[in-house]
Amino acid sequence: MTNRNISIAGAALLVVALRASAVAQAPAQPIAKPVTTLTSPVTGNAVTGKKLYYDHACYSCHGFNGETGARPFVPNWPANLATERSFTAFLRGRANVAPVQPSTSMPNYPVESVSDAQAKDIYAFIRSFKSAQPPVDKIPVMNQILAAAKRPYKP
Repeated sequence: MTNRNISIAGAALLVVALRASAVAQAPAQPIAKPVTTLTSPVTGNAVTGKKLYYDHACYSCHGFNGETGARPFVPNWPANLATERSFTAFLRGRANVAPVQPSTSMPNYPVESVSDAQAKDIYAFIRSFKSAQPPVDKIPVMNQILAAAKRPYKP
């Protein structure tokens, strides 16, 4: 390798290192606080949305009612579920971008895979979710466990 080739390779490596450093030092976007009540209008069809929710395996991360799974969102609704528009923007916002470090592990849904009408239907189904979690004192087995934990241990 000649000195000129080494210099070009070194310059290219420096550019890559500087870009990586700039990405790593970029300020984080503020995270919107979750909301507990959604009041925006819903125009989609929840019955159709349920089928799409299952077809796209949304339940695998969000559970069958939004309360379970790896990424539950009921009853603390994230800001991206506040309106149909924010939900659709969330689905699309990552579809055409490949960030160095993705902000989420959720798949991208460009308009070619989920139309706007389908996104509204999925949103309508999601909005039908209600928190079904009973108060702790209303769970019989939990009460038994708590009572047993208060008794002295006897081997």
